[in-house]
Amino acid sequence: IGALMVTLGVTLMLPAIAHHSDAGYDRNSLVVFEAEVTRYIFRNPHVTMFVETEDESGETVEWEIETGSTPIMQRSGWTRELVKVGDTVVIRAHPERSGRHRAILNTMEIGDGSLWMQIEEEVQATGAAENLNGIWRGIRSTSLGGQVQQALLTPAGQAARDSYNSIEEDPNNRCIENPPPFHLSSGNYLTGIEILDDRAIIRSEFFDALRTVWTDGRSHPETADPTVQGHSIGHWEGGTLVIDTIHLAEHRDGNGGGVPSSTQRHVIERISLSDDGTRALVDVYVEDPEYLAEPFTGHTEMMFVPHLQLYRYDCIVVE
Repeated sequence: IGALMVTLGVTLMLPAIAHHSDAGYDRNSLVVFEAEVTRYIFRNPHVTMFVETEDESGETVEWEIETGSTPIMQRSGWTRELVKVGDTVVIRAHPERSGRHRAILNTMEIGDGSLWMQIEEEVQATGAAENLNGIWRGIRSTSLGGQVQQALLTPAGQAARDSYNSIEEDPNNRCIENPPPFHLSSGNYLTGIEILDDRAIIRSEFFDALRTVWTDGRSHPETADPTVQGHSIGHWEGGTLVIDTIHLAEHRDGNGGGVPSSTQRHVIERISLSDDGTRALVDVYVEDPEYLAEPFTGHTEMMFVPHLQLYRYDCIVVE
Protein backbone atom coordinates (compact mmCIF):
# COMPACT_ATOMS: atom_id res chain seq x y z
CA ILE A 1 0.00 0.00 0.00
CA GLY A 2 1.50 3.31 -1.07
CA ALA A 3 2.47 6.28 1.03
CA LEU A 4 0.20 9.31 1.46
CA MET A 5 0.92 12.37 -0.67
CA VAL A 6 -0.63 15.82 -0.41
CA THR A 7 -0.75 18.11 -3.44
CA LEU A 8 -1.74 21.76 -2.97
CA GLY A 9 -3.23 24.16 -5.45
CA VAL A 10 -3.82 21.52 -8.08
CA THR A 11 -5.75 21.94 -11.30
CA LEU A 12 -7.69 18.78 -12.00
CA MET A 13 -10.92 17.31 -13.21
CA LEU A 14 -13.58 18.08 -10.61
CA PRO A 15 -16.78 16.06 -10.59
CA ALA A 16 -19.91 18.01 -9.76
CA ILE A 17 -20.53 17.74 -6.03
CA ALA A 18 -24.00 18.37 -4.76
CA HIS A 19 -24.00 17.19 -1.24
CA HIS A 20 -25.18 19.07 1.81
CA SER A 21 -22.02 18.72 3.95
CA ASP A 22 -19.15 19.32 1.50
CA ALA A 23 -18.40 22.86 2.73
CA GLY A 24 -15.96 21.43 5.28
CA TYR A 25 -13.59 20.08 2.60
CA ASP A 26 -10.57 21.88 1.15
CA ARG A 27 -11.16 22.05 -2.60
CA ASN A 28 -7.68 23.48 -3.16
CA SER A 29 -5.94 20.43 -1.71
CA LEU A 30 -5.78 16.87 -2.94
CA VAL A 31 -4.67 13.70 -1.18
CA VAL A 32 -3.54 10.85 -3.42
CA PHE A 33 -2.78 7.38 -2.09
CA GLU A 34 -3.13 3.67 -2.67
CA ALA A 35 -5.25 1.96 -0.05
CA GLU A 36 -7.14 -1.18 0.92
CA VAL A 37 -10.91 -1.06 1.27
CA THR A 38 -12.05 -1.95 4.81
CA ARG A 39 -15.71 -0.90 4.48
CA TYR A 40 -17.96 0.14 1.59
CA ILE A 41 -21.33 1.57 2.64
CA PHE A 42 -23.79 2.06 -0.20
CA ARG A 43 -26.53 4.09 1.47
CA ASN A 44 -27.66 7.66 2.06
CA PRO A 45 -27.17 10.40 3.01
CA HIS A 46 -24.00 9.55 1.06
CA VAL A 47 -22.05 6.56 -0.17
CA THR A 48 -18.96 6.13 2.01
CA MET A 49 -15.78 4.07 1.89
CA PHE A 50 -13.32 3.40 4.67
CA VAL A 51 -9.81 2.58 3.46
CA GLU A 52 -6.46 1.90 5.12
CA THR A 53 -3.11 3.23 3.93
CA GLU A 54 0.27 4.13 5.39
CA ASP A 55 1.18 7.66 6.39
CA GLU A 56 4.61 9.23 5.85
CA SER A 57 5.97 7.56 9.02
CA GLY A 58 4.84 4.10 7.91
CA GLU A 59 1.94 3.92 10.36
CA THR A 60 -1.37 2.47 9.18
CA VAL A 61 -4.20 5.02 9.15
CA GLU A 62 -7.84 4.73 8.16
CA TRP A 63 -9.47 7.31 5.92
CA GLU A 64 -13.20 7.93 5.56
CA ILE A 65 -13.98 8.81 1.93
CA GLU A 66 -17.34 10.43 1.20
CA THR A 67 -19.01 10.47 -2.21
CA GLY A 68 -22.47 11.51 -3.42
CA SER A 69 -25.87 10.09 -2.57
CA THR A 70 -27.05 6.77 -4.01
CA PRO A 71 -29.23 8.28 -6.80
CA ILE A 72 -26.31 10.37 -8.06
CA MET A 73 -23.81 7.53 -7.78
CA GLN A 74 -26.14 5.03 -9.49
CA ARG A 75 -26.50 7.42 -12.44
CA SER A 76 -22.69 7.61 -12.40
CA GLY A 77 -22.54 3.83 -12.86
CA TRP A 78 -21.75 2.83 -9.28
CA THR A 79 -23.29 -0.28 -7.70
CA ARG A 80 -23.21 -1.98 -4.33
CA GLU A 81 -20.76 -4.48 -5.85
CA LEU A 82 -18.31 -1.98 -7.37
CA VAL A 83 -15.70 -2.62 -4.68
CA LYS A 84 -15.45 -5.05 -1.78
CA VAL A 85 -13.46 -5.34 1.44
CA GLY A 86 -9.84 -6.17 0.65
CA ASP A 87 -9.76 -4.50 -2.78
CA THR A 88 -6.84 -2.20 -3.55
CA VAL A 89 -7.82 1.22 -4.87
CA VAL A 90 -6.10 4.51 -5.65
CA ILE A 91 -7.89 7.42 -4.00
CA ARG A 92 -7.74 11.04 -5.07
CA ALA A 93 -9.79 13.17 -2.70
CA HIS A 94 -10.17 16.58 -1.09
CA PRO A 95 -9.35 16.42 2.64
CA GLU A 96 -11.43 17.85 5.45
CA ARG A 97 -10.18 21.22 6.64
CA SER A 98 -10.15 20.00 10.24
CA GLY A 99 -7.17 17.74 9.56
CA ARG A 100 -9.06 14.53 10.30
CA HIS A 101 -8.50 11.54 8.03
CA ARG A 102 -11.68 12.29 6.14
CA ALA A 103 -12.09 13.44 2.54
CA ILE A 104 -14.58 13.84 -0.29
CA LEU A 105 -13.81 11.79 -3.38
CA ASN A 106 -12.48 13.23 -6.60
CA THR A 107 -11.66 9.95 -8.37
CA MET A 108 -11.09 6.29 -7.48
CA GLU A 109 -9.05 3.88 -9.58
CA ILE A 110 -9.90 0.20 -9.07
CA GLY A 111 -7.99 -2.97 -9.84
CA ASP A 112 -8.85 -3.18 -13.55
CA GLY A 113 -7.54 0.36 -14.09
CA SER A 114 -10.96 1.97 -14.56
CA LEU A 115 -11.58 5.38 -13.04
CA TRP A 116 -14.72 6.08 -11.05
CA MET A 117 -16.17 9.35 -9.85
CA GLN A 118 -19.37 11.25 -9.33
CA ILE A 119 -20.71 12.36 -12.72
CA GLU A 120 -23.36 15.06 -12.94
CA GLU A 121 -23.46 16.55 -16.40
CA GLU A 122 -26.14 18.88 -17.68
CA VAL A 123 -28.58 16.68 -19.57
CA GLN A 124 -30.56 17.45 -22.68
CA ALA A 125 -34.26 16.79 -23.08
CA THR A 126 -35.01 13.40 -24.60
CA GLY A 127 -38.59 14.03 -25.56
CA ALA A 128 -41.40 16.55 -25.61
CA ALA A 129 -44.02 16.40 -22.86
CA GLU A 130 -47.69 16.95 -23.60
CA ASN A 131 -48.35 18.12 -20.04
CA LEU A 132 -46.55 18.31 -16.68
CA ASN A 133 -46.70 14.55 -16.10
CA GLY A 134 -43.31 12.86 -16.11
CA ILE A 135 -39.72 13.00 -14.90
CA TRP A 136 -37.96 16.35 -14.71
CA ARG A 137 -34.48 17.58 -13.83
CA GLY A 138 -33.55 21.11 -12.81
CA ILE A 139 -31.40 23.19 -15.16
CA ARG A 140 -28.44 24.29 -13.05
CA SER A 141 -28.08 27.68 -14.68
CA THR A 142 -31.57 28.54 -13.37
CA SER A 143 -31.08 27.17 -9.84
CA LEU A 144 -32.97 28.99 -7.10
CA GLY A 145 -30.08 28.41 -4.71
CA GLY A 146 -28.02 31.21 -6.20
CA GLN A 147 -30.98 33.53 -6.67
CA VAL A 148 -32.11 33.32 -3.05
CA GLN A 149 -28.66 34.50 -1.92
CA GLN A 150 -29.73 37.94 -3.15
CA ALA A 151 -32.91 38.02 -1.04
CA LEU A 152 -33.24 40.94 1.34
CA LEU A 153 -33.15 39.70 4.93
CA THR A 154 -34.46 40.93 8.25
CA PRO A 155 -31.91 41.39 11.04
CA ALA A 156 -32.89 37.95 12.35
CA GLY A 157 -32.35 36.41 8.92
CA GLN A 158 -28.95 38.06 8.49
CA ALA A 159 -27.79 37.04 11.97
CA ALA A 160 -28.83 33.44 11.30
CA ARG A 161 -26.99 33.37 7.96
CA ASP A 162 -23.83 34.85 9.53
CA SER A 163 -23.75 32.24 12.30
CA TYR A 164 -24.72 29.23 10.18
CA ASN A 165 -22.48 26.16 10.46
CA SER A 166 -23.59 23.76 7.73
CA ILE A 167 -21.70 20.79 9.15
CA GLU A 168 -23.35 21.08 12.56
CA GLU A 169 -26.70 22.67 11.72
CA ASP A 170 -27.78 21.49 8.27
CA PRO A 171 -31.06 19.57 8.73
CA ASN A 172 -30.07 17.34 5.78
CA ASN A 173 -27.47 15.78 8.08
CA ARG A 174 -30.41 14.43 10.10
CA CYS A 175 -32.25 13.24 6.97
CA ILE A 176 -34.65 16.20 7.04
CA GLU A 177 -35.53 17.36 3.54
CA ASN A 178 -35.78 20.94 2.32
CA PRO A 179 -39.14 22.72 2.09
CA PRO A 180 -40.63 23.97 -1.20
CA PRO A 181 -39.79 25.39 -3.67
CA PHE A 182 -36.09 24.49 -3.81
CA HIS A 183 -36.36 20.83 -4.83
CA LEU A 184 -37.78 21.86 -8.19
CA SER A 185 -34.52 23.54 -9.23
CA SER A 186 -32.14 20.71 -8.29
CA GLY A 187 -29.79 19.78 -11.11
CA ASN A 188 -28.71 16.62 -9.32
CA TYR A 189 -31.98 15.08 -8.18
CA LEU A 190 -34.99 14.30 -10.28
CA THR A 191 -38.57 15.42 -9.74
CA GLY A 192 -41.55 13.28 -10.67
CA ILE A 193 -44.93 14.92 -11.32
CA GLU A 194 -48.18 12.99 -11.59
CA ILE A 195 -51.34 14.89 -12.47
CA LEU A 196 -54.57 13.25 -11.26
CA ASP A 197 -58.17 14.42 -11.40
CA ASP A 198 -58.25 15.86 -7.88
CA ARG A 199 -54.58 16.36 -7.03
CA ALA A 200 -51.02 16.53 -8.26
CA ILE A 201 -48.30 14.39 -6.68
CA ILE A 202 -44.80 15.86 -6.70
CA ARG A 203 -41.95 13.67 -5.57
CA SER A 204 -38.29 14.64 -5.31
CA GLU A 205 -35.50 12.09 -5.21
CA PHE A 206 -33.76 14.25 -2.59
CA PHE A 207 -34.75 12.71 0.74
CA ASP A 208 -37.87 11.27 -0.94
CA ALA A 209 -39.71 14.55 -0.38
CA LEU A 210 -43.36 13.99 -1.26
CA ARG A 211 -46.00 16.65 -1.82
CA THR A 212 -49.72 16.33 -2.47
CA VAL A 213 -51.24 19.37 -4.14
CA TRP A 214 -55.03 19.28 -3.85
CA THR A 215 -56.77 20.62 -6.96
CA ASP A 216 -60.34 19.67 -6.03
CA GLY A 217 -61.35 23.17 -4.95
CA ARG A 218 -60.74 22.76 -1.21
CA SER A 219 -59.25 25.55 0.90
CA HIS A 220 -56.39 25.35 3.35
CA PRO A 221 -57.45 24.16 6.82
CA GLU A 222 -57.53 27.00 9.33
CA THR A 223 -55.26 25.06 11.64
CA ALA A 224 -52.91 22.17 10.93
CA ASP A 225 -49.75 20.72 12.38
CA PRO A 226 -46.85 22.29 10.47
CA THR A 227 -44.77 19.93 8.31
CA VAL A 228 -41.65 20.37 6.21
CA GLN A 229 -43.64 20.24 2.96
CA GLY A 230 -46.65 22.08 4.37
CA HIS A 231 -50.22 21.95 3.07
CA SER A 232 -50.63 22.66 -0.65
CA ILE A 233 -53.67 23.48 -2.72
CA GLY A 234 -53.66 24.22 -6.44
CA HIS A 235 -55.71 25.35 -9.37
CA TRP A 236 -55.25 25.59 -13.11
CA GLU A 237 -54.97 28.83 -15.05
CA GLY A 238 -55.04 27.45 -18.57
CA GLY A 239 -52.04 25.13 -18.72
CA THR A 240 -50.38 26.62 -15.64
CA LEU A 241 -50.57 24.81 -12.31
CA VAL A 242 -50.67 27.37 -9.49
CA ILE A 243 -49.66 25.93 -6.09
CA ASP A 244 -50.25 27.70 -2.78
CA THR A 245 -48.50 26.30 0.31
CA ILE A 246 -48.78 27.22 4.01
CA HIS A 247 -48.58 25.39 7.36
CA LEU A 248 -44.84 24.93 6.91
CA ALA A 249 -42.68 23.84 9.83
CA GLU A 250 -39.71 25.81 11.07
CA HIS A 251 -36.52 24.79 9.27
CA ARG A 252 -32.94 25.85 10.02
CA ASP A 253 -32.10 26.28 6.31
CA GLY A 254 -35.60 26.72 4.94
CA ASN A 255 -34.90 29.94 3.04
CA GLY A 256 -31.54 28.74 1.75
CA GLY A 257 -27.95 29.78 2.39
CA GLY A 258 -28.25 29.29 6.14
CA VAL A 259 -31.38 31.44 6.48
CA PRO A 260 -34.09 29.70 8.52
CA SER A 261 -37.78 29.65 7.74
CA SER A 262 -40.68 30.15 10.12
CA THR A 263 -44.23 28.89 10.39
CA GLN A 264 -45.33 32.20 8.80
CA ARG A 265 -43.77 31.18 5.50
CA HIS A 266 -46.02 31.23 2.44
CA VAL A 267 -45.00 29.82 -0.96
CA ILE A 268 -46.65 30.21 -4.36
CA GLU A 269 -45.38 28.28 -7.39
CA ARG A 270 -46.59 28.62 -10.98
CA ILE A 271 -45.57 25.70 -13.20
CA SER A 272 -46.19 25.65 -16.94
CA LEU A 273 -44.88 23.84 -20.00
CA SER A 274 -42.58 25.48 -22.55
CA ASP A 275 -43.96 25.84 -26.06
CA ASP A 276 -41.81 22.95 -27.34
CA GLY A 277 -42.67 20.70 -24.38
CA THR A 278 -39.04 20.12 -23.36
CA ARG A 279 -39.04 22.26 -20.21
CA ALA A 280 -41.21 23.06 -17.21
CA LEU A 281 -41.13 26.76 -16.37
CA VAL A 282 -41.44 27.57 -12.67
CA ASP A 283 -42.04 31.00 -11.14
CA VAL A 284 -41.86 31.18 -7.34
CA TYR A 285 -42.94 33.65 -4.68
CA VAL A 286 -41.85 33.20 -1.07
CA GLU A 287 -42.79 35.39 1.88
CA ASP A 288 -41.56 34.87 5.42
CA PRO A 289 -41.70 38.12 7.40
CA GLU A 290 -39.60 36.75 10.25
CA TYR A 291 -36.53 36.23 8.08
CA LEU A 292 -37.18 37.89 4.69
CA ALA A 293 -37.40 41.69 4.64
CA GLU A 294 -39.46 41.45 1.46
CA PRO A 295 -40.86 38.53 -0.53
CA PHE A 296 -38.42 36.58 -2.68
CA THR A 297 -39.34 35.98 -6.32
CA GLY A 298 -37.44 33.70 -8.66
CA HIS A 299 -37.62 31.67 -11.83
CA THR A 300 -36.28 28.20 -12.47
CA GLU A 301 -36.66 25.62 -15.21
CA MET A 302 -36.68 21.83 -15.40
CA MET A 303 -35.77 19.64 -18.37
CA PHE A 304 -38.02 16.77 -19.45
CA VAL A 305 -35.94 13.59 -18.99
CA PRO A 306 -38.24 10.56 -19.43
CA HIS A 307 -35.21 8.32 -20.07
CA LEU A 308 -33.98 8.70 -16.49
CA GLN A 309 -35.16 6.64 -13.52
CA LEU A 310 -36.38 8.18 -10.29
CA TYR A 311 -34.52 6.48 -7.43
CA ARG A 312 -35.45 6.26 -3.78
CA TYR A 313 -33.21 8.08 -1.32
CA ASP A 314 -33.93 6.07 1.85
CA CYS A 315 -31.80 8.27 4.09
CA ILE A 316 -30.36 6.73 7.25
CA VAL A 317 -29.23 8.98 10.10
CA VAL A 318 -25.62 8.18 10.98
CA GLU A 319 -24.77 9.16 14.52
